[in-house]
Amino acid sequence: MTPEEKLASLGLHLPQTVVPGGNYIPYRMAGNLLFLSGQGPKKPDGTFHLGRVGKDLSAEEAYQHARVCGLNLLGIAKMALGDLSRISAVVKLLGMVNADPGFTAHPKVINGCSDLFVEVLGEAGRHARSAVGMSSLPNGMSVEVEAILLVD
Repeated sequence: MTPEEKLASLGLHLPQTVVPGGNYIPYRMAGNLLFLSGQGPKKPDGTFHLGRVGKDLSAEEAYQHARVCGLNLLGIAKMALGDLSRISAVVKLLGMVNADPGFTAHPKVINGCSDLFVEVLGEAGRHARSAVGMSSLPNGMSVEVEAILLVD
């Protein structure tokens, strides 16, 4: 089953990708590595899930937001590669959580993205990862994740 077929079987759809509003690009190829710019939990209406985890949101809610970040990353990868089957490995994720100072379950939140990648890409979705807390994220969004992919 291709990654696109797997997404469909899970009832998931890749979001429309848009050009960034800042002075950067959504991805950069370097040899056979695809670097994906950080993606937030963008809703279908174009707004983001907002809030500080541990204060405004639970870890479970933020897990779902990290899953949305994963879909957004896969959307950028599809735009870059044309076919998600070209992903031979997810090399590294950096997950950033807009966390209340007392919140410590950052890995539990970023598992939302990690779990999605393994569901969609199988063993190729397993990766090295950092999950860290931030005092804030752009526009107050709850989670942001960036990725490095190995491609064929």
